[in-house]
Amino acid sequence: MHINSNTVLFGRTILLVPYGKHHVKKYHTWMENEEIRELTASLPLSIDEEYEMQQTWLNDKDKCTFIILSKEIFDRTHDETESMIGDVNLFLNDPDDIHCGEIEIMIAEVTGRHKGYGIETLYTFIRYAIEILNINRFIVKIGLKNLPSITLFTTKFHFLTIQKSEVFQEITMERHVDNEFIDLLHTKTPNYKIDFYNNIITNKKV
Repeated sequence: MHINSNTVLFGRTILLVPYGKHHVKKYHTWMENEEIRELTASLPLSIDEEYEMQQTWLNDKDKCTFIILSKEIFDRTHDETESMIGDVNLFLNDPDDIHCGEIEIMIAEVTGRHKGYGIETLYTFIRYAIEILNINRFIVKIGLKNLPSITLFTTKFHFLTIQKSEVFQEITMERHVDNEFIDLLHTKTPNYKIDFYNNIITNKKV
């Protein structure tokens, strides 16, 4: 999505940067992992197909994606590839509700799990989606076996189940944006800031 092609979002422990060509090789290694593909309902792609997909995501008006960087690693190394730990996506795929977005998040690096990166990424990304993309209803679709994600969205973000499919082994949950949700997001993102992505490329540090 072009709207975030020169955007970096700051959190306390994470940076969210647009998905660029220089991220593709590491992203591709993640997606070669069968467990990750199963959890994200993804098909295996060749490296060439992955580069094509990156361009599709950049140009598609209905998809917004950010690569998640560990701020601690980036501050130390100033290397985006080394700092990559996952990605977060928003799909605008409801033709009857242009203000509805479906969220996906992946913490692919094992060393990046269980450290709060995913939770802070979601608080940061959802705030951005509300304030910049005008989203007022969020959807998540999660595999029934992915209990940690189901628990995360239920307990931390107060999503409610609206559908459960035994056929697809998937649960669908939603969260409408209201003042209580906005207050929660502001409370949880005290370090939230938006800047131009070119700034961190030029300066090589934040």
